[in-house]
Amino acid sequence: MKIRDVMTKDIASIETNDDLQKAASLMEQHNVGSIPVCEQGRVVGIITDRDIALRSVAKGSDTKNVSVRSVMSSNPATVNPDADVNDAVRIMSERQIRRLPVVENNTLVGMVALGDIALEPALKNNAETALKNISEPCSPTIQ
Repeated sequence: MKIRDVMTKDIASIETNDDLQKAASLMEQHNVGSIPVCEQGRVVGIITDRDIALRSVAKGSDTKNVSVRSVMSSNPATVNPDADVNDAVRIMSERQIRRLPVVENNTLVGMVALGDIALEPALKNNAETALKNISEPCSPTIQ
């Protein structure tokens, strides 16, 4: 199965110079936890609700005065819409991420999330394996 068969096509994106309040508002409006960050239509990062909480709010920053660029994760992994879903699962597992921007000809065309894959009955085992790998601690547990 191809990524284009499971991806979400109608997605929100944000620019690097927008502020965190706008990012959080878009997340609320679209009921999502992450938004691709673009410059001239090209994906240059991704920002998550966790990025906003930990890299800004927890430090006491004013979300109206902090740019998306300052807290986003740069150079995110992306996937082509014609890629096989197993490729996305492999990338998600290796990078321990749950969402991938879908890019075609350097242009954002969608997002694929672990949840999108899990909804496909034929791909349920793939999603379970990916979730196990994503959830595995990447560093030794501190006790």
